[in-house]
Amino acid sequence: MIDEKQLAELSLPGAPRILTEPPGPQSRAILEYQAQNEGSAVSYARGLPMAVARSRGATQVDADGNIYIDMFSGAGVMALGGAHPEILAAAHAQIDEFTHTLDIPSQTREGLVETLKGLLPRELTRIFFGGPTGSDAVEQALKLAKWNKKRNGIIAFEGAYHGMTGASLAVTTDSGHRDGVGELVPGVSFVPYAYSYRNPFGCPPEETDLYAARWLDRVLRDSHSGVSKPAAVIIEAVQGEGGTIAPPPRFLQNIRRITQEHDVLLICDEIQCGLGRTGRMFAFEHSQIVPDIVTLSKALGGLGFPISAIAYREELNTLPPGKSIGTFRGNMTAFAAGKAALEYMVREDIPGRAALLGEKLLARLKDCEARSAIVGEVRGIGLMLGIELVKDKTTKEPAPALAAKVRTLAHRRGVLVEVGGHFNHVIRLLPPLVITEELAFKAADIIESAIGEAEKAGCL
Repeated sequence: MIDEKQLAELSLPGAPRILTEPPGPQSRAILEYQAQNEGSAVSYARGLPMAVARSRGATQVDADGNIYIDMFSGAGVMALGGAHPEILAAAHAQIDEFTHTLDIPSQTREGLVETLKGLLPRELTRIFFGGPTGSDAVEQALKLAKWNKKRNGIIAFEGAYHGMTGASLAVTTDSGHRDGVGELVPGVSFVPYAYSYRNPFGCPPEETDLYAARWLDRVLRDSHSGVSKPAAVIIEAVQGEGGTIAPPPRFLQNIRRITQEHDVLLICDEIQCGLGRTGRMFAFEHSQIVPDIVTLSKALGGLGFPISAIAYREELNTLPPGKSIGTFRGNMTAFAAGKAALEYMVREDIPGRAALLGEKLLARLKDCEARSAIVGEVRGIGLMLGIELVKDKTTKEPAPALAAKVRTLAHRRGVLVEVGGHFNHVIRLLPPLVITEELAFKAADIIESAIGEAEKAGCL
């Protein structure tokens, strides 16, 4: 396992360092240009107003020279941080040769396929590359499931985020994304996730996962549930945008058993929680189950190069040639960078380190939960953590304004975080897996101070 000294060399020294309260003049000018020339749907720059000039490891520099500790890593895309030298070298070498081949094979493509097959469960024998985004992977997974089962229905979970295109948006629950865009793909139903802090069943919190699994079983078993037998159930082993919800292993074990009993395919969406993030290479491995289809993207591109893929069982390999095509399925730079990134993760046991550092960081933030009147729950697994903010710990009323204020205060002090959850009230932490313990704990201190200031200011 790589040591802290080696990891420290990947990031910039002196973080955080704020020279000019963000956004500074250079950032403001670039933000203004974006506001005047790009689409109105741009969002991240509203919550984190800055213009990025440089990224190294777990640090980012804005156009005004401020250095930040990155605790979000591009929503998990930059799993190994910015400008990792080993991955950069692989990408540069590939760029000098060729960069695009459609789905015509190459040794570069073969290299990533073999690397993935060496990490995936042996039951998942087939790899299929889709378009460049995670949404494309979900679209392909749903299409493959429907084609094989000759059914149109899909069951997803409350709190799910699977993408922003037609079918992937249809299996996403956030009304902020769905409302006002017209009719989505029909045949999608939602069932409760194992969200114990906001337990919808009235059962003991530690049994929420059991009740959620039974709910799915009832929906599938009861001919009067109003839900026709679906082609697949799609699930995040750890929910991300829904509020960083990490259920106990038996939840996914029960979901796997139920889908098998009802002859329904199980799709595990590993786009955000996969590839080392939770302390295992794949989040479903914590439950010791094997799904039928797995979706991959985000960290798969090594350094943010766009790529997506699905992995699936041999018996599902039934699509005829040309049934699913696309122009950008042959990004050779992404293949080369992805292979180098995965090899580095394995060689240095990056998932194992994420598990160890995640335990320490979770314990540190649990102390904040105990001291704060507005931190309802700190939760997560590995380096995928969430801080749920509430107005009152007894009523658990969500506090989105508090979360927004904490994000702003943390940003001004040199730490990048984002918000999510059912009410946009959860501080989400997805730092690069190469962040040092020193930077992670500095960030935790700043986040706690921001929470304390927001609480005193009464941003309810």
